[in-house]
Parts: sequence; structure tokens; C-alpha cells
Amino acid sequence: MASTRLPGKPLADIGGLPMIVHVLNRAREAALGPVAVACAEAEIAAAVQAAGGLAILTDPGLPSGSDRIFAALQSLDPTGVHDVIINLQGDLPGIDPAYLTAVCAPLTHATYDIATLVAPITNAAEADAPSVVKCACAFVGNAPVAPALYFSRHKIPSGEGPLWHHIGIYAYRRAALARFVSLPESALEQREKLEQLRALEAGMRIAAARVAHAPFGVDTPADLAHARKILEPNS
Repeated sequence: MASTRLPGKPLADIGGLPMIVHVLNRAREAALGPVAVACAEAEIAAAVQAAGGLAILTDPGLPSGSDRIFAALQSLDPTGVHDVIINLQGDLPGIDPAYLTAVCAPLTHATYDIATLVAPITNAAEADAPSVVKCACAFVGNAPVAPALYFSRHKIPSGEGPLWHHIGIYAYRRAALARFVSLPESALEQREKLEQLRALEAGMRIAAARVAHAPFGVDTPADLAHARKILEPNS
């Protein structure tokens, strides 16, 4: 709720529904398992509950989204029934539910601890923007999954070839999530301001699953106007 660029962002109205409810609905449409909104404010919980969703209030002082979903998990599933947890950001109201299936797929292989999504970078402005996180990964032929070797706000890797836009959606093995939130911030995480580097520095393996294009996120009033244009039926 305290977003500096778009105050009250989770409850921003899009076609008569708060943004967080749009995200909740996309997650439900994926039909992968129970869906819960981990939040820090009672007004978000009330909006989710009014839409028939499950909201779990967590400590506002938690340092990251990963800590928040881990805290919510202890309340939602204290006996460990579920072994994979998806962290979907609450500012992706237009996310394709199929992307949630895609991010889970690499965890069928024991090789990986965490999975995430990438999409092709299509222009120079996107490649040069520090707000667009890049993933160093290389897909062999038409393979849908590749190891994620590094993440940066700068253009990586060098040389000729495709560049990949990291999409901040994660699927964690339960044990990997528990380990991740127990680790202190790492040196590269602090330098790049990217928490996934903590996992890589600790020797955890991250899979990158590729999808066709990055979903639009809502961070500014202009982004909100774009979301309304796309998602409101009469726009």
C-alpha cells in the first residue's frame, strides 16, 4: 500500500475490481492448487475476502516477498502437505495463467531447487533499461528450460545472441524456500539489489523456463492506465 510511485497500488481499481483481485483470479484460473494472498495490511485482506479469496496477514516488517510467502505458508500449511510454492507478484493483473504452469514445470526435474520465467528481449531500450532484469541463460535448440547462471540489471551476456528478460515469478521447492529465507543477504544480492542472487551464491540451482513475452506490471499511474485499457471490457 505504501508504493511511492503508485500509493495504494494493490487496491487500484481496474474495471470495478481491485488489482489484487485480478491477480487472485488469474492464479485461480491456473487451477494448480490452493491460492492465498499474503499481505501486510488489513484493507488488502478485506478486499481479497470480499472476492471470496483467502488472505493471510503477515508482519509488515518482513524484508522481502519471499519472507512474506514463507510466513504465510506456515499458517496456510503447517504440516507440509504442499511441496511446491509459487510466488506471484500482486502487480501483474494481466498474467497469463499458463505462465504459472510453465514456472512449475522445471521442478519435475530433481536438478533444480527454484524455477523462474524469462522472455526474449525485443529491443535496445529494453536491453539497456536497468529496471529490466536480465538473466544469463542459454537454451539449447528448442529446449524450454535452461540453467539460470546469473541475473543483472545490466545487459548480459556479452556477444551475439538472444538476451532474456527475467520475469519475477518463482516456484520453490518447499525445502529450498525454507533454506533461502534462513540465509543472510549475500554480497551480490546487495550489489545488484536482486534477491535471487542469494540463492545462486549459496549454491542453489535456478531453472529459467522461457515464455513468449513478459507480462505487463503496474508500478506507475501510466502503467495503471495501460492495465485499464487492456483489462476493462469497454475501454
